[in-house]
Amino acid sequence: MEQMSLFDTPSSEPLAFRMRPRTLEEFAGQAHLIGEGKILRKIIESDNISSMIFWGPPGVGKTTLARIIAAQTKSEFITFSAVTSGIKEIKKVMQDADSNKRLGIKTIVFVDEIHRFNKAQQDAFLPFVEKGSIVLIGATTENPSFEVNNALLSRCRVFVLKELSSDDIMVLLNRALTDERGLGTEKINIPDENLKIIADFSNGDARKALATLDMIVINGETDESGTIHISKNAIEECLTKKTLLYDKNGEEHYNIISALHKSMRNSDPDAAVYWLSRMLEAGEDPLYVARRITRFAAEDIGLADTNALNVAVNAYHACHFIGMPECNVHLTEAVIYLSLAPKSNACYNAYTFAASDARKMLDEPVPLVIRNAPTKLMKELHYGKGYQYAHDTESKLTNMECMPPALKNKVYYIPTKQGNESRFKERLEAIKNWKREHQTREEK
Repeated sequence: MEQMSLFDTPSSEPLAFRMRPRTLEEFAGQAHLIGEGKILRKIIESDNISSMIFWGPPGVGKTTLARIIAAQTKSEFITFSAVTSGIKEIKKVMQDADSNKRLGIKTIVFVDEIHRFNKAQQDAFLPFVEKGSIVLIGATTENPSFEVNNALLSRCRVFVLKELSSDDIMVLLNRALTDERGLGTEKINIPDENLKIIADFSNGDARKALATLDMIVINGETDESGTIHISKNAIEECLTKKTLLYDKNGEEHYNIISALHKSMRNSDPDAAVYWLSRMLEAGEDPLYVARRITRFAAEDIGLADTNALNVAVNAYHACHFIGMPECNVHLTEAVIYLSLAPKSNACYNAYTFAASDARKMLDEPVPLVIRNAPTKLMKELHYGKGYQYAHDTESKLTNMECMPPALKNKVYYIPTKQGNESRFKERLEAIKNWKREHQTREEK
């Protein structure tokens, strides 16, 4: 048991630590898992805990939820760190867990950032998970399918925790201001609109939100009555950035992402980078921006530059790997590339036109010639009869009709002459000319 020093007072601990929820009722967010009647809540309340992995972004309550489970199920709670825990330490704790099991004591082993454990470390848990000596709860910000050994993963249930909403964060911040464990003993005056600024800047990370609130209160102005006043200017100074006109859930959010799209579409890299910076500096999730520019790469550039989608997807992965603020340069690179790339919306239009027909003509039959015929009956019904295998021809082309009869000669993809798409246009025209020529021959 650790002894407290003279300086280890409760108020010296970080606000996020002091305000860590102790029960499911205090826990904010993840209603899809721990709301009334939801699966994880049922498992916890019935004390039917099995090994599991919590996968989600930072600050959404993975560690806290594991501690609540341990407390509610009356279990020993042991944590491991990938940095400090070797095989020897793991095996020692596993042996102690074996002994506890014989005494009827359940042991929950919590492994934070389990994706950082190497294969040997992960394997050390496996036999004890298999025989039920421990309940393993792993937490990770990375996809466990790629980062956790298959043998261990197959014995754990994966629960996906979502980023906290601004409303979830507001609940936590208000509780911190009124709870004696937090700032409840202080007289603090902070308008709701200023509190929401902190919630929005936290990007769904409860730990970040509480740390920011703590810092802002420490730097607030105290009047003669001892009341601490938190102004918008004080928040801006602590965040070292201006509170820009940008509501991530409101109209301005959509106005600015629209401005980014239209600036790139207009081949204006300077405007595009400005709107990008407006979003990122206001606390927008970089992955949201990365997803939108990935859409842009296909919708507005398409085959005019087939590398555009690669650049956008690579930017998304870079944002996922390192996050803000470092990933701002990756998004800038992508935005400038997409702004300067030749533009074509031919792929977008092709799908739009085809989708319109598909919705109106849902019952159009697949031509018999291109139907699959895996059974004798299907062959007797002429499925696949007359099918022409393009690879068997010298030109790798055939005159086989693949459209439903009602849509014969319908055209959806109309390539432009922009960038690389000019080559696709030439190729398509050559194919159509070949088919017209050979169709005429066959008719003669």
